[in-house]
Amino acid sequence: MARGVLYVMSTVVPGLIKIGKTATNRFDDRMYALERNGYNNVTGLKRKFAIEVEDYDEKERMLDDIFAKARVPGSELFALDLDLAIELLSSFEGRQIFPEPTQESKQQVFDVAVRNHTEFTAVQRIPDGVYFLSRKRPPLNVEMTVEDGALTIRAGQHVAGNDSPSLDKTARALRRDNIDVHGVVRNDVRFSSPSQAAAFVTGSSSNGWTQWKTKDGKPIAQFRAHDD
Repeated sequence: MARGVLYVMSTVVPGLIKIGKTATNRFDDRMYALERNGYNNVTGLKRKFAIEVEDYDEKERMLDDIFAKARVPGSELFALDLDLAIELLSSFEGRQIFPEPTQESKQQVFDVAVRNHTEFTAVQRIPDGVYFLSRKRPPLNVEMTVEDGALTIRAGQHVAGNDSPSLDKTARALRRDNIDVHGVVRNDVRFSSPSQAAAFVTGSSSNGWTQWKTKDGKPIAQFRAHDD
């Protein structure tokens, strides 16, 4: 059985990923070409996970069958949650090529992908609409718009001006890039989870499932209660 690499890449388009295969000795060149040139007019490709497996042609066909309904016709692009693809690929027997196992083991990759996909699935259950995060100290009254599973905080709103030590580096970078010196959001910002959106607003680590509430004051955790 031929050995080769199966890989998954994110793209500049949210919710659109690339799944492909290549010979092991061509992996770095293939990633460089895709990350530099894009694929099928889609740019911003970034390698996310790759694994060397036995009989990689057959396994790629299996992936195509599993994700057939999500496939963009005539391409290796899929309208699919990235973490679901990583979860499946990292469950295969084989040698992890990317990320380096010394940086993140295959088990760690799998565990993170499962956790992220579970969160993604829960987010899809939040009904379209506007949700609110309010606090008295410091005073906050921010709206989050949900549309087709996309969580967005619109420009022009006032959020907390300072970062707390508990804030993770992703939220810290989002705040740095999108909030002015007066605490006003400069751009519409999209988030992958309610907690990420809440951290952006408050400047501290927050459980967004309890912080964001409906117009009648009920936490959005009600939409994921049956997962607990």
